[in-house]
Amino acid sequence: MQVDLLIQARWIIPVEPESVIHENSSLVVDEGKIVDLLPTEQAILKYQARSVEILDQHALIPGLINCHTHAAMSLLRGIADDLQLMDWLQNHIWPAEQKWVSEAFVRDGTDLAIAEMLRCGTTCFNDMYFFPEITAQQAMQHGMRANVGLIVFDFPTVWAENADAYLTKGLALHEQLRHETLISTSFAPHAPYTVSDGPLRNVITYADEMNLTVHMHLHETAHEVDEQKGKNGQTPLRRLHDLGLLTPSFIAVHMTQLSAEDIRIYAETGGHIVHCPESNLKLASGFCPVAQCLAAGINVALGTDGAASNNDLDMLSEMRTAALLGKGVAGDASAVSAMTALQMATINGAKALGLDGEIGSMTIGKAADVVAIDLSELETQPMFNPLAQIVYAASRHQVTDVWVAGKQLLKKRKLTSFDLPALKQKIKLWQERLQERPGD
Repeated sequence: MQVDLLIQARWIIPVEPESVIHENSSLVVDEGKIVDLLPTEQAILKYQARSVEILDQHALIPGLINCHTHAAMSLLRGIADDLQLMDWLQNHIWPAEQKWVSEAFVRDGTDLAIAEMLRCGTTCFNDMYFFPEITAQQAMQHGMRANVGLIVFDFPTVWAENADAYLTKGLALHEQLRHETLISTSFAPHAPYTVSDGPLRNVITYADEMNLTVHMHLHETAHEVDEQKGKNGQTPLRRLHDLGLLTPSFIAVHMTQLSAEDIRIYAETGGHIVHCPESNLKLASGFCPVAQCLAAGINVALGTDGAASNNDLDMLSEMRTAALLGKGVAGDASAVSAMTALQMATINGAKALGLDGEIGSMTIGKAADVVAIDLSELETQPMFNPLAQIVYAASRHQVTDVWVAGKQLLKKRKLTSFDLPALKQKIKLWQERLQERPGD
């Protein structure tokens, strides 16, 4: 039988079924889909492939899903470090954005983010930022899978003048993108403290009608929770629950400030959490009680947040931090295992985005979003358990090859759709602009 691609690997970790690791096996890909997974000896006899990749020192995993990003903010990496969240936002990030964010800023910043994410093994990202049409355009140009946030604020920005305008533009963009195979959309009201009840009710109505997810920062800091309580005695979570926003289509990002009662209430709604451990640590925002949330039946995915607050988009590093921090917060070394961390970075993200029928694991019929990691490096030797080595020891520089829907976007560490010297020159120009001071 003739197929497009045969990837022979030392190990294949499909994620589903859980904890299964295939040795000396091959992934068979045709027309962008996984059509078989079987021992390499059998694959050679059964299939004639137009292209064969022999990766006999590598592990294959499903493409990583970065479930919360602000991709274009990669241009602000390192511009305001070592600050608390509200100081960082109000006195540094928002003023820089007000001055510089434009279609060109989002185009170049998104290109930088996509290039970095592919080199880290990420094949899908869930974004929230201005000019989402540009984010979608750049993702499509590079063959990257993306869920693009239809952002909503109460106040005017460079993209829209008020909440109604954000929704109108978002609805038009959703219509424009709805037939794109690699692009999906979510409503993305920024946060409880930046979006009032009226626009949130409109988001609920549209999301229900259009069967779209809603992606929102929630309970990121103690300040956010205390401020809301001071206004009406409610936590932000309780306010959104009373509005009817918390449903199985809701994706809450951060959730570092959670009581046992909050966890119980949120579990009952069927909503999802995106854990961003490194950003939360860097901004001293708090700790999401991941083990408790998982034990309550909440689906917990993983994201990096933007490179302005992380300061990278490295999902391998994020998995390690999530596993280690989860153990420390729970006081239990068995909490957030290597397998759990990998699930958070793959199938759990797919579930949150409503894409688990298409991506998140290497099972027959799903899209061939695949990452190859070279485990022969000194830093991942000796080899007792490839899954543990990926989560606890491997680095992003060991990601050698990446496919999205069967198309190779990273080949032997080289990006196939980027002119890197040209991209670096654009980033250098942005650096010079962003360093300008008033009067320059």
